Amino acid sequence: MKKIIALLTGGTTGEWVVSVKSAATIAQNLDPDKFEVYKIMLTQQGWFYEPADSVKIEVDRNDFSVNIKGRKVKFDGVFIAIHGSPGEDGKLQGYFDMLGLPYTTCDALTSAITMNKGYTKAIVQGIDSLHVAKSAQIFKNGPYQLDQIKKDLVLPYFVKPNNGGSSIGMSKVTNQYDLKDALDKAFQEDSQILIEEFIAGREFTVGVVKLDGKITVLPVTEVETAKEFFDFEAKYTPGVAKETTPAPIRAETRLRVEKIAADVYQKLNCRGVVRIDFILKGDESDFYFIEINTIPGQTATSFIPQQVAAAGMKLNDFYTKLIRETIG
Repeated sequence: MKKIIALLTGGTTGEWVVSVKSAATIAQNLDPDKFEVYKIMLTQQGWFYEPADSVKIEVDRNDFSVNIKGRKVKFDGVFIAIHGSPGEDGKLQGYFDMLGLPYTTCDALTSAITMNKGYTKAIVQGIDSLHVAKSAQIFKNGPYQLDQIKKDLVLPYFVKPNNGGSSIGMSKVTNQYDLKDALDKAFQEDSQILIEEFIAGREFTVGVVKLDGKITVLPVTEVETAKEFFDFEAKYTPGVAKETTPAPIRAETRLRVEKIAADVYQKLNCRGVVRIDFILKGDESDFYFIEINTIPGQTATSFIPQQVAAAGMKLNDFYTKLIRETIG
């Protein structure tokens, strides 16, 4: 008996473009023998199933169903492929929890907390062998002193929207006089900002997922870019960044990274597939946590598909196991 799956894409932030591409990859790799898939587009204008060009069937949000030619289609579960709000910040998860409908991502609480970079760092801080950069968290309408921040933190620093994704609104500040402009840019994206000391080192990212009942850490990717940092352009423009999967790191480093990544996954009570960005200082020494993405990109060039391939798995099998683990 095929499972009826809603593949939810779109969103209400600038990341919707990436979300649509992620959903296309997922749709191509969901086994048609096992799943009957309905792609649902969520936008500011509404939630729609679009079976063909210029046809839009509105979703009944009372029970998250669609009516197709008089037939009411209800879903066994939802594959959420929305990056940013409302897919990654817990809003949709809370809605589906109330409907009793299972989904492929972290739960509402974990999604909401991990969307906030400052709160996430506070939770993971106590994990063995994990370090976090010194930072200051400020609020748009709250009191903050630029002079105090400049005293407390050592240049250069990163200024980023606390709840943003895809590096939108992010700046690297190398001169203290540029801090105000960087804050203005970040405040256009969010009402909370994280100002973080720059950590020099090699940048990596790693997918973590629970499959067949056990936490699996995928092969690590090293990210190198000629740009100041791994920004939106570097992430989504071919050739701007060099990505190496599996990363050229020592066997003992890999084991340590796998242990820390699995500990982060557990500490934050994650489910589904997540991606952890981190830096290794010096000669593969200290592990610095940057952030976690609870709905990582699944585009053809995204890290997770790269890492799944490096692990010797087909995306088709990966998504089948992911749905079985989270939806049943």
